[in-house]
Formats: sequence, C-alpha cells, structure tokens
Amino acid sequence: MRRQLAPAIRIALVFAVLLGLVYPLVVTGIAEGLFHHQANGSLVSHDGHTVGSSLIGQEFERRVGNRTVPDLAFFQPRPSAAGSGYDATASGASNYGPTNPTFLRLVAARVAAYRRTYGLSPSTKVPVDAVTGSGSGLDPDISVANARLQAPRVARTRHLPLATVLALIDDHTDGRPLGFLGTPGVNVLELNLALESAK
Repeated sequence: MRRQLAPAIRIALVFAVLLGLVYPLVVTGIAEGLFHHQANGSLVSHDGHTVGSSLIGQEFERRVGNRTVPDLAFFQPRPSAAGSGYDATASGASNYGPTNPTFLRLVAARVAAYRRTYGLSPSTKVPVDAVTGSGSGLDPDISVANARLQAPRVARTRHLPLATVLALIDDHTDGRPLGFLGTPGVNVLELNLALESAK
C-alpha cells in the first residue's frame, strides 16, 4: 500500500505545483507582456478616470424625481437580464424561449417603447438587438441599424447636426470578427465617449 501511495502523493504534488502555480504564472506573464490592455479588463478611461470596460455593456441613465430613466443624450445599449442590468456578477440571459408568451409580450412592449422613444412610425422595423438581450446580458455592442435609428434623437437632444452623429457611428463601427464572422457592431461606451468629446 505504501509503495502505491507515495508515488501517487508525489505526482499529485508535482501536478498541483505545475498546473496550479507554474502554468497560471506563465500564461499571466505572456498575457501581460503581449496583451496588457486586454489582460487587465480592456478598461476605458476618460479625463483620467476609468469609466468602464469595452467588453462589458452598461446603462446610460439619469434621475428624474425618484426614478431612473434612459438618458436620451446617449446611445442606449440592448436590454440586459444580468442582475438589475449589466451586472457582471450576475451574467446571464432571461432564459425565455422564442415562443414563450411572456417573452413575446415583453418584446412587443419593448418594440412599442422603442418606436415611441425614438419617434418612429408604427411600421418602422426595429432591430432585434434593440428589444432582446444577449446570452450573457453584458453585450457592449449594438447593431449599426440600432445606432442609426437612435441617432436623430441623440442629435436633437445634444443640439448636434445629424451628419456629425452619423459620422461618429461610422467611425465607431467595428467590422466582422476575423472578417467574416457575425455582423458589424457599434461599441456603445466608446461611441458615447466620442459624443461627449464632440460637444
């Protein structure tokens, strides 16, 4: 028994040190050396202050009396079911299926609210990302179509020419990952920081 137990303990200790200490240190060192910004959370700074991460969405709201409402001077992200909204400690989707009656009512209400908020006609097609959350609930991007539909309201609220706001959208549109995956998107945080600079 002792002959079998001693090698097993030695192997367990070797692999604990190798995989629990050496491997993480090597990977962390490589990440810090080659991808320092990404390894530290892809944090975004503005005027010397960290204002978020380019990888995690956040809400842009303002207080009206005792309630919080979307601040229409900023582009709005897609809905989030993560905690109370974009809570990185509670990442997740609503888990409603596409035919769930509750989900269909929620989406219909969001479509109506989106059209009302942005002054769109009842026949205007609303991008799916404007009324549904992502699987993680933390998606930092919106579609180009969503950004363009929000642009006139943002321009009016900020007293900026619509052409200026549309140009900012174009400047902050990311192409398809690897050139062929997914669809182009607009990082909401980065676009809103560009808006602040446009003042």
